[in-house]
Amino acid sequence: MSVQSPAQSSWLRSYYLVRATFSVAWIAAAILSQNQIAIMSLLLVIYPAWDAIANLADARANGGLAANRSQMLNVMASTVMTAIVIIAVMQSSYAVLAVFGVWAILSGLLQLYTGVRRWRSYGAQWVMILSGAQSTLAGGFMISRSVGDAVPTILDIVPYVGFGAFYFLLSGLWLTVTAYRGSKA
Repeated sequence: MSVQSPAQSSWLRSYYLVRATFSVAWIAAAILSQNQIAIMSLLLVIYPAWDAIANLADARANGGLAANRSQMLNVMASTVMTAIVIIAVMQSSYAVLAVFGVWAILSGLLQLYTGVRRWRSYGAQWVMILSGAQSTLAGGFMISRSVGDAVPTILDIVPYVGFGAFYFLLSGLWLTVTAYRGSKA
């Protein structure tokens, strides 16, 4: 395993913690606004847009998009999905859930690949690998719910975001403890 600079390790810890915080705030807003169509629609559009911005920032902090092709693809996928979510929001909640399902699968596979690739440099990427795998499975579940009888709501997406928040928080804490232990050694 190659060792990254303290600045790069610090960036990744902060990145994971900011992503967790954003997701928790998104969940709170989704729960509090579940009867307000305009706010829910905005939240649904913001989530993949945020993912694109976050992946772009992370890739730039770690050598750029050319050096991080899975994140480049994730930025592109999340950007395209943001536009598709805008269209889906105008169609139906079934369409929104299906789009989120497709996006969860695609971004999950890309996150899984990024975690495997980063393992060599940062170690402790098992949480992100697990998160990517679960995102892929959650996407399949969302797609199956999008063709069901029950009318989907934003609350059908909240568990997906919640697990993401948990995994980002766990990764950030794991890297924080690892850095603390390293500084004490």
